Amino acid sequence: MSSEILWYANRATGAVCLVLFTVVVLLGIAVRLRTRLPGLPRFGTVALHRSLSLSATVFLAVHIAMAVIDGYVDITVLDAVVPFVSAYEPLWLGLGTVALDLMLAVLVTSLLRERIGHRTWRALHRLAYASWPVALIHGIGIGTDTGTDWMTWLTVACVAAVVAAFGIRLAHSARAARRTPAALLRTAEGARS
Repeated sequence: MSSEILWYANRATGAVCLVLFTVVVLLGIAVRLRTRLPGLPRFGTVALHRSLSLSATVFLAVHIAMAVIDGYVDITVLDAVVPFVSAYEPLWLGLGTVALDLMLAVLVTSLLRERIGHRTWRALHRLAYASWPVALIHGIGIGTDTGTDWMTWLTVACVAAVVAAFGIRLAHSARAARRTPAALLRTAEGARS
């Protein structure tokens, strides 16, 4: 395979990863809020979240493989898994490695969810909230399409969607926190009257 094909494949899979992982984050928030997507039962939202997570992981593996295989720049497998050791763009590539490592922790703990318990899984699953922006910054810093109009608009759209969903998530959490035990007790007593 020519270096040019590998370069285009790396760019394309990077952009696809941005979109897929953005949708995965949005679906994760929807699952947490117990949101049903139109035409899907609630378990369908969970299944879609899991399926797209695996699809995004496959694209990420291809993205990393293309970067390692392409001989134009020297990126090794070690550079892909150990942050900030690369001779090529150590900061930007290192951030991608940090995002990968966080995502792998989410993936592994999800596969071991039954063995590690729900509380531990849930705590570690929150690493996805850290992985997404770190990966985004990696793409902005090292991506060769960063200055193009299409990539700028794609990035802005992904950021806007995640910020809006996260805002909704925080609003739901704040609303739930305001429902103190005393307020819940009054509501229960009012229902009995």
